[in-house]
Amino acid sequence: MSKQELEVIGQDAACCPGLAAAPLDEAQAADLAKVFKALGDPVRLRLMSMIASRGEGGEVCVCELTPAFDLSQPTISHHLKLLRQAGLIDCERRGTWVYYWVLPDVLGRLAGFLTTPQPAGAAG
Repeated sequence: MSKQELEVIGQDAACCPGLAAAPLDEAQAADLAKVFKALGDPVRLRLMSMIASRGEGGEVCVCELTPAFDLSQPTISHHLKLLRQAGLIDCERRGTWVYYWVLPDVLGRLAGFLTTPQPAGAAG
C-alpha cells in the first residue's frame, strides 16, 4: 500500500462540476481522485458508511467502529486518518476516545458530481 499522504481537498462546491457538466481539468481530476482513492478500500468504505449513517450532525466513537472489523485498533485508526486527510470526515478527542463525523456537504458534493441529468422523457 502506498505511504503517500492524502491532502484535504477544499470544501469549495465549485471544485468539481457534475460529471456530465463539463470535462474535468487536471487539478479537479487530481482533487477528486484523492477522495475516490480514500473510498477505494473496502474497510474505508465501510467506515465511511458507518459514520455517515449516523445522520447529519451524528458522530460515532472509534470504540464503536473497531469491533465491526477483524483488524487491530491501530489499523482502523490508520484508515480513519486517510478518510480525514481526504476531507471526508473530521474528529475530536474526548478523553481516551476519538469521535468521528462526516464533514458537512461532502456526500452531497460527491453525489452531485456523479449525478447525470436524465434525458427528457426518460423513465427514472
